[in-house]
Amino acid sequence: MDILFAQIQADLRSNDALRQSSALLQALQQSAAGRDISVIAKSAVEEIIASPASAVSKKLAFDLIRSTRLTADLWETVCSGIRNDLDFPDPDVTAAAVSILAAIPSYRLSKLIIDWNKEISACFDSTSDNLRFSITETLGCILARDDLVTLCENNTNLLDRVSLWWNRIARNMLDKSDNVSKVAFESIGKLFQEFETKRMSRLAGDKLVDTEHSVAIRSKWVLSMIDSICRKRNTLMSRSLILPVESFRATIFPLVYAVKAVASGSIEAIMKLSRSSKNGIKTTSDSEKAERFVGVSDVVSHLAPFLESSLDPVLIFEVAINMLYLADVPGGKPEWASASIIAILTLWDRQEYSSARESIVRAVVTNLHLLHLSMQVSLFKKLLDMVRNLRAESDRMHALACICRTALCVDLFAKESVRRGQKPTAGTDIVSLFEDARLKADLNSVTAKSLFREELVSMLVESCFQLSLPLPGQKNSGMESRVIGALAYGTGYGALNWTEPGLEVVEVCRPCVKWDCDGRTYAIDCYLKLLVRLCHIYDTRGGVKRVKDGASQDQILNETRLQNLQRELVKDLPEVNTPRISARLLWALAEHINLDGLDPLLADDPDDPLNIILSNIHKILFNTDSSASTTNPLQDIQAVLLCAQRLGSRNPRACQLLTKELEEFRNSPSADSVNKHQCRTILNRIKYVQSHPDDKWAGVSETRGDYPFSHHKLTVQFYDASAAQDRKLEGLIHKAILELWRPNPNELTQFLTKDIDSSLIKLPPRANTLTGSSDPCYVEGYHLTDPNDGRISLHLKVLSITEIELNRVDIRVGVTGGLYFMDASPQAVRQLRALNSQEPVLCSVTVGVSHFERCSLWVQVLYYPFHWSDAPADYKEYISEEEYETMGFKRSLMTENGYPIILRCQPYKIPLTELLLPYKISPVEYFRLWPSLPAIVECTGTYSYEGSGFKATAAQQYGESPFLSGLKSLSSKPFHKVCSHVIRTVAGFQFCYAAKTWYGGFVGMMIFGSSEVSRNVDLGDETTTMVCKFVVRASDASITKEISSDLQGWIDDLTDANIQYMPEEEVKEAAAQRLKTSMERIALLKAARPRKKPDEDKEEEEINEDEKKKDEENEGDEKNKGPSTLFKMTAEEVEHRALQAAVLQEWHELCKDTRTKVN
Repeated sequence: MDILFAQIQADLRSNDALRQSSALLQALQQSAAGRDISVIAKSAVEEIIASPASAVSKKLAFDLIRSTRLTADLWETVCSGIRNDLDFPDPDVTAAAVSILAAIPSYRLSKLIIDWNKEISACFDSTSDNLRFSITETLGCILARDDLVTLCENNTNLLDRVSLWWNRIARNMLDKSDNVSKVAFESIGKLFQEFETKRMSRLAGDKLVDTEHSVAIRSKWVLSMIDSICRKRNTLMSRSLILPVESFRATIFPLVYAVKAVASGSIEAIMKLSRSSKNGIKTTSDSEKAERFVGVSDVVSHLAPFLESSLDPVLIFEVAINMLYLADVPGGKPEWASASIIAILTLWDRQEYSSARESIVRAVVTNLHLLHLSMQVSLFKKLLDMVRNLRAESDRMHALACICRTALCVDLFAKESVRRGQKPTAGTDIVSLFEDARLKADLNSVTAKSLFREELVSMLVESCFQLSLPLPGQKNSGMESRVIGALAYGTGYGALNWTEPGLEVVEVCRPCVKWDCDGRTYAIDCYLKLLVRLCHIYDTRGGVKRVKDGASQDQILNETRLQNLQRELVKDLPEVNTPRISARLLWALAEHINLDGLDPLLADDPDDPLNIILSNIHKILFNTDSSASTTNPLQDIQAVLLCAQRLGSRNPRACQLLTKELEEFRNSPSADSVNKHQCRTILNRIKYVQSHPDDKWAGVSETRGDYPFSHHKLTVQFYDASAAQDRKLEGLIHKAILELWRPNPNELTQFLTKDIDSSLIKLPPRANTLTGSSDPCYVEGYHLTDPNDGRISLHLKVLSITEIELNRVDIRVGVTGGLYFMDASPQAVRQLRALNSQEPVLCSVTVGVSHFERCSLWVQVLYYPFHWSDAPADYKEYISEEEYETMGFKRSLMTENGYPIILRCQPYKIPLTELLLPYKISPVEYFRLWPSLPAIVECTGTYSYEGSGFKATAAQQYGESPFLSGLKSLSSKPFHKVCSHVIRTVAGFQFCYAAKTWYGGFVGMMIFGSSEVSRNVDLGDETTTMVCKFVVRASDASITKEISSDLQGWIDDLTDANIQYMPEEEVKEAAAQRLKTSMERIALLKAARPRKKPDEDKEEEEINEDEKKKDEENEGDEKNKGPSTLFKMTAEEVEHRALQAAVLQEWHELCKDTRTKVN
């Protein structure tokens, strides 16, 4: 290999262009094979880039340095070579030099652009098509980057220059060269996408901070490009038509985005962000609105022929997507959307463009609302088949959510149109929409292995519940406006109109209760939850309402359908195949069935609903064959006993039959002591109701509409494969539902709604000083994190405090822990030039984070005080060899720039909390998950605060309590506060927090606090110590291992060093000391009691003897009675109940305070 590298270097040193090109191609092959070619790169920089060479050799050399890493010195050589090539007579050589500008490190970019702006601007006027293409492509990449926007904030001249360059790029859309025109369209499309998606540029390698100025600057550029495109719309469309077909695709998005921005009114928002006083495209007259729509219509007419005439699937898809984008503007026609969707579905049918199957489905289902009602209905069966075949779960869930929402929208819209006198449209109800032969076979099959049916039922039900919530606010434009408008029209803004499609959903999905899903229950639980809610709303216990009671015809029809559905489900009870579902379905039916409507003449009929329910109650109570892995006998029996109490209290015949059943169960060996006590209580209640038939027992006769079997409410969770699959399915469905029905607004929308001084504009964090007070250079730094890409950027400010002007300073940065450099180099070097005294210079380094681990960045500053001077002649005569070593001069460090002075800075430590993200979770789910986390670590910390007693309580009424002062900084840490209990005295508190690491590991933390008043106090404010117990549980032992390696550091990261860590030995010693002090005080109190009289002593002895006899008798009775569930509480239970009572008392006080404030 060394021989090959030597041969390549020898060829590079030759003046033969052919040999140089061949050598560079061999080097690129070695780089692609993963070998280190830094030696060859150095030769390429010196022999090719820094010297005259052919355009091909230059191009290959630039490709070579892109594939390897260069030192700061070599980058200086590259920049000087580029500068020389910009004035080179051959435009191809200049084009090659221009192409490498996008790869220049961002710390060199500002000076480079300022120094070379004339040469770069001259490239736009070149007669060479290749050079114009290269400058347009390169600047299109650079000018959209965030680091350049940040540079423009602080440099007005640079901002003006970049704005002029954007205008030159816009003019190049009409360039005579097809390649130049295409790349100009692409550059402007890239700017629009960067602005619209509000994504940070990854090209710069840094995660930069958005500021008010950067948003305004980019908005101004976007506004200028929109204005330019709208003014030259017709000319640009004509120019795009004479481009080659493969280049036409690049011209579509800029035209579509510009005309839609004007037509939809978003141009005003962009003007607001850019702080522009320009009124050229503003708004209100009818003629202006018509002109806006004409622009959209012109672009649609321009694009429509390509849907039919083009043979390129990629072009057809691109045209169709953008026409759908235009069909959503005010005044858009459904024909535009239907033509686009038909073209996209044709690609699916021809099995072309198969690599974009997910994109095709997403495009169709997302834009269904733009079609005519009849076309939406006709597409349903096809869409269900398309979605069934999607492999990616997230894409499948999103498509299902769109289809289910559209189904509800179509059903509601059609029914409301009929109510308003319009002609009904066939096939618009839920039953007809999902009446597909394959789907019906899946739903009616008991043992089908497909998960798709479970996903469909769950998504339909969850969509119904979203429909029951208030609809989100309706926007003036956008893809969601029509959906929200149609749903609002269909529901008529009525609170209960959503129940009509909900009733059809429970009818369609009725076969799901018979499924055997290998233990999975989430889909069936969703179904039963909706059934219970509908039964509660329609009050099915009371039977079908009548017209004279004020019921409408629709209500009577719906209640009749629901009653019939209940009877069908009762008949399905013996056919339930999932053991856990039997008790749940039984509870849902027994709780809401109309017992008074049953025919008394059919009391002995085995098909009578009550008899079927009772036989299933008997089956569950006496079921001894099921195992704990398939059923939950404790929960099932509790549910059945609750059903028995409610049924027996509502109906005399049920009361008579259940009394016999419960007595038999109570006396059977399968009932434990708890069940026996419960049966006795239920029998007493039933007998009381039977003996007082005229008394209405409100606690039994009312329903709540709540389904108590959702696993969120279970105290016992089964950790088997089926439960894990249920939780996974639930997470996917909830995520898809929330993204569709309640999407989080993007950053641009939040900027607009919250005005320009939004809290989203981040401020740079507090900088840390890395040098000492006597060091010749002052260095401070702060870091920014990017969890999405797993990166951390360290931003440094270097200030020379000496009076010497330093011609060169090298900043070296090394890493420890889980950090690594993007180019896999062991360290990063930033070379700074011309540091004047007291003038700060900025630089930054970006590193990746591989895993959750403590990590640090180590900074060294190397400066050369004798750079560009005759160093030996200056100081060698006066300084001995030993003094060289003492001052930091070492012969091994001698470079061509002289001896460096090395300043080693303090390590910049990245807090462990920076590698966490807040994880929103409900308290019930948190406490369900907490015991299952395998890794645990505990530590104790203390802090002092002023004030206690009444002062602490009064302080919390008007703000934060003083005893929480040590934990103030927790609010700014990346934790989600799940819940908290704060006792409103100086007693203590409990906080629960949840977070996830950047790599998915779960971290739960509880903080317990108890205060202790100091013994030596003055008459004024008391100084009190708060003892905090931190308990951290994690899903992975590596997380807790990293935390426990430095407990004081972990506490400092959490509380900004406000709490002092206490080792466990000190905690035990302090507890023992407190116990000893308490015992001494108790002894003193006993000794201080007055002596008792002899008569009193005799009386007490007699009383004690009587008590002892009673205790012995009670013990004998307990031995005869056997084991009992009534036992004395342990000390832990007493403490737990005391804590609960204190929390309830605190809640009571808070409620009183709230009522007082309201009054």
